[in-house]
Amino acid sequence: MIRTRQLTKRYGSNAVLRGVDLDAAAGEFVVVLGQSGAGKSTLLRCMNRLATADSGELQIDGIDAMQYGDTRALRRKVAMIFQHHHVVPRLTALKNVLTGRLGSVSVLGSCLHLFRRQDIALAHDCLARVGLAHKAHERTDALSGGQMQRVGIARALAQRPRVILADEPVASLDPHTARTVLQYLREASRALGITVVCNLHQVDYAREFGDRIVGLAQGRVVFDGRPDALTAADIDRIYLQPVDSASTGRAQPAAPVALSTALGV
Repeated sequence: MIRTRQLTKRYGSNAVLRGVDLDAAAGEFVVVLGQSGAGKSTLLRCMNRLATADSGELQIDGIDAMQYGDTRALRRKVAMIFQHHHVVPRLTALKNVLTGRLGSVSVLGSCLHLFRRQDIALAHDCLARVGLAHKAHERTDALSGGQMQRVGIARALAQRPRVILADEPVASLDPHTARTVLQYLREASRALGITVVCNLHQVDYAREFGDRIVGLAQGRVVFDGRPDALTAADIDRIYLQPVDSASTGRAQPAAPVALSTALGV
């Protein structure tokens, strides 16, 4: 479903991705771990063409995304869930979810927000999948943060995507709400066969929800395996890599205590 080979991306003199190889199968929930600046967000942005990789191979659902000219068609296959909800507060939950169908309606229909009956039925189904059927006609500014993020998931599902890219989707949520959001996302991906690539910082969430974990450090893959294969040494490789002096002008001293020790793993 997703295949990258030696994917690279630079911003000026800063090499953010340095030859990333990654595979994600249909229906697989892949968690990407890494410290801030490791390249996690840039990797997702390259996958949906919000950013353009400098070199390497990138295939999404059999499409060569490096050469594919129809970005709009590609993005219909690839939905995004961001750290912040990006919902429209004055719209109801249902209408927010229906915006996920805008890429599949006519220009006039999208301007006037005219949706077919089957689109409305689909939006209701997507809200039901994230446990918000009873909130369909409430304005989203009346919902909690966790509920807003679940509306974001429902909106992504309404695209009928082959892939969902989730960039730190639970970073601003409390642990209980975060687990609820990730549970709904994982259940939807398994039920619908959607591939999910989810950036996280929390090792425990990665182990709990990921089918596979990919660890990034300095723009390179330093771990790729099942959650039960992730060791304390792997965690230290992911999170204790010093900042590259070539891209920042100075080196960052190593932490005095291993992260895995601090986490008790």
